[in-house]
Amino acid sequence: MARLTGVFLDTSVLLGGTIDVGPSSRPAQVVMDAVAEGRLRKARTAWHCCLEYYAVATRLPEELRLPPADALRLLEEEVLGRLEVVDLPAAVRLPFLRSAVAERVAGGRLYDAHIAEIARRSGSGIIVTDNVRHFRGGAGSAVRVLSAAELVGELATGS
Repeated sequence: MARLTGVFLDTSVLLGGTIDVGPSSRPAQVVMDAVAEGRLRKARTAWHCCLEYYAVATRLPEELRLPPADALRLLEEEVLGRLEVVDLPAAVRLPFLRSAVAERVAGGRLYDAHIAEIARRSGSGIIVTDNVRHFRGGAGSAVRVLSAAELVGELATGS
């Protein structure tokens, strides 16, 4: 299997990779396994994704919902313990918002644009998300956007 460097994991992959919600979570689980096994080096995520992970994990439907202590434990062990957590530098936060206004970004798309900008500025070459359509076109041409299943395919073929 191939080794990839500079992969940025979105919240959807963190959640699916650590909470089994059925067959749809399998590709994200393979991605998280690849991080744990060192096949994905310099894997990153955003602090925003960590907060979103906790928020979603503790409000899932009752049969999947994690108690806060379990959500924190998974975050510490599987995310904070294995991924580099990055954020926008303070000096570029206001320019980022001004750019979003100029590009007519509104509503929840601001969060996706924020995550894409963090990924780009951190030097990540690939954003892995199960919300691909939210990121394609918004992250800039230097950052590829793949679903977890697409990344698993690349890992398997050595692309």
